[in-house]
Amino acid sequence: MVSVIIINYNTFSLTAACIRSVYLHTKSVSFEVVLVDNASVECDADSFLQEFPQLKLIKSPVNAGFAAGNNLGIAAASGSHYLLLNSDTLLTEDSIGKAYYFLQSQPSAGVVGCRQVYPDGRIQFVARKFRSIQWELLDIFRFIIYRMSYEKRSQLMLGQYFKNDLTCEADWVNGAFFMMPATIVRELPGQQLDERFFMYGEDVLWCEQIKQLGYRVFFFADTTIIHIASASTAFKKQLQLRKIMVKHECAIMGLRKGKGLYYAVFCLLYVSKEYLRYLVKWTVFILTGKLIR
Repeated sequence: MVSVIIINYNTFSLTAACIRSVYLHTKSVSFEVVLVDNASVECDADSFLQEFPQLKLIKSPVNAGFAAGNNLGIAAASGSHYLLLNSDTLLTEDSIGKAYYFLQSQPSAGVVGCRQVYPDGRIQFVARKFRSIQWELLDIFRFIIYRMSYEKRSQLMLGQYFKNDLTCEADWVNGAFFMMPATIVRELPGQQLDERFFMYGEDVLWCEQIKQLGYRVFFFADTTIIHIASASTAFKKQLQLRKIMVKHECAIMGLRKGKGLYYAVFCLLYVSKEYLRYLVKWTVFILTGKLIR
């Protein structure tokens, strides 16, 4: 059985639509929905039970973040597998069953993510490599990698260089659809997901820790979900969130490589690149009023 764990924080309509799609489309595997309300004030969390009386509702007295919320859900879950599913996702087919059976076919797999698109059909880059000095340099000097074949380029870089058209191994996958065997969590420190990040970057951290245990991370291309993932139109808000991500990426690099010379060179390169990237964004925003990705 798959325990589908969803975190709600002041997004009743989105979350209800997500849960509705899970019940509608999950056909080939038994499942339960564990909903964790992270101290929402939008409405009474018991309102979910009016439409979905069968779900397990956990009401957290505080908003302790995404990781802590998922740990509350895991503590209440009874499935052999956990699916961490963002509340702003929609299933349009039996994605849970398909991902579950793929995971079952890969004994060494620790995590599987699936193909995700925006509501307008645009692909989201959810299969990723861990950042490295090599990756950052190739991302800067893109003319080098665009001289490679698509097959070589996509597997070397993943991310925006990959069309999400092939099931493959990745370093990490986006946490909006993050399925893993329950036994994996019991092997992690404290037998729970790492909670050091309140929000953003947890999926990278968890995949690093799971790979350290000797398991593999897979991107599964044979099913697709809609991930609304509405980016803020406020430039300051976007910049603030990106600063958090940069901080977390550097922290993860410190865990992976230690805080020696490699770490120092990586952080200098990565932070400089991100600063220049957002300087360009800021300039375009000031001149045109448009916010580019």
